Amino acid sequence: MEITKEVFGESKEQGTVNSYTLKNSRGACVEILEYGARIRSIQVPDKNGDLRDVVFGIENLEEYEKDDSSIGAVCGRFANRIAKGLFTLNGKEYHLAINNGPNSLHGGPTGFGQRVFSGKIDGDSLVLTYISADGEEGFPGELKLTVTYRWSEDNELSIVYEATTDRDTILNVTNHAYFNLNGCDSGEVLSQKLIIDADRIAPNDDFQIPTGEWMDVEGTPFDFRKAKPIGQDINAPHPQLQAVKNTYDHCFALNGEGLREAAVLYSEESGIRMTCFTDQPALQLYVNDFLLHCRGKGGKDNVSHGACCLETQHYPDSINHPNFPTTVLKPGETFHSETIYNFSIID
Repeated sequence: MEITKEVFGESKEQGTVNSYTLKNSRGACVEILEYGARIRSIQVPDKNGDLRDVVFGIENLEEYEKDDSSIGAVCGRFANRIAKGLFTLNGKEYHLAINNGPNSLHGGPTGFGQRVFSGKIDGDSLVLTYISADGEEGFPGELKLTVTYRWSEDNELSIVYEATTDRDTILNVTNHAYFNLNGCDSGEVLSQKLIIDADRIAPNDDFQIPTGEWMDVEGTPFDFRKAKPIGQDINAPHPQLQAVKNTYDHCFALNGEGLREAAVLYSEESGIRMTCFTDQPALQLYVNDFLLHCRGKGGKDNVSHGACCLETQHYPDSINHPNFPTTVLKPGETFHSETIYNFSIID
C-alpha cells in the first residue's frame, strides 16, 4: 500500500490543506482531504478492468469552502437533523446553530465538514484528528475526534471513528460521500440497483424530523430488501416521498447488531458492486434532487439524481426521542465505530 501527500490548497482562515492518496498494488486508489476529512475520489476497476471514479468531488479548495451539501465530508458533531436546534442534557437546554429551515443539520453551518483536520500517515493508515472546542456550534464539551481511513488490496475502504470528551455531550458522525458506480460524471444514478437490510424506516414530519414512530417498508417505495433500481418507485404518490419532492432522504432502521452487511449498490453497466458494512443502527439514504452547487472534478457539474449517499449513523434528532438509541458521550468513554465500503465486480 502506498500513501502519498501533497498540498491541495490554502484556506484563508485555516491554513494549508493537504490531500492524501491511498493506492494499492492494482492501481485502485482513494483520495482524502484534510478539509472535512472528505473523500474526494475513489477509483476502482469496472468489469473491463478500467478505473472509474465513483464519488463526486470538487475541483478545488475554494469551491469546497462554498459547499453546502457536505460533499464527501465527515459530518458532526451531530450528523443529520436536530429539531429546532434544541436539546436538553442533564437538565440544561442547549441552542445549536440553525442551518436547515428551522433545524440544525450536520453540526451547523461550520460543522466538521468545514474544519481542517490534522493528518498523519501511520503505516497503511491515514489518521485525521480534529479537536472541537467546548461550545462550538452550541455543543457542550471539548471533543477529540479521530477518523482513520484504510484502503486494502481488495479495494475495501474502512472508516474508523473514535471520539472522547471532557463533558457530557452528544455525538453522531457519518461520511457523506455521493456515489455513482458508473462514474462521478456519468449522469443519473436511478438505474443502479440497491439493497438495504431494513424492515422499517423512521418516518419524517413536514420538517424532515422523525416523528418517533416506525413505518414498515412492506408494500411501500421504501422496501429495498430485495434489489431494485433506485428510481423504480421514486415518483410514487407516497406522502413520505412527496414531502421531500419525490426523492429519498430517509433514515432506515438496519436489521441486526454489530458490524454487519447493511446495503449493496451495484451497476450492471459498469459491473461495479459496492457493499456497505457498519456497526451503526441506521442508514440515511439520500438521492440528490437538485444540481449540486459546486463544480466537480474537471469542472463538470453533477446532475439532479446524479448520485446517492449511504450515510451510516444514529437516528436523526435522537437526543429528543427517548426510544432511539442514545447518542450521549460521557467523559471516560470512547466512542468507536466502523463503516466499510467494499468494491467488487458483479459475478
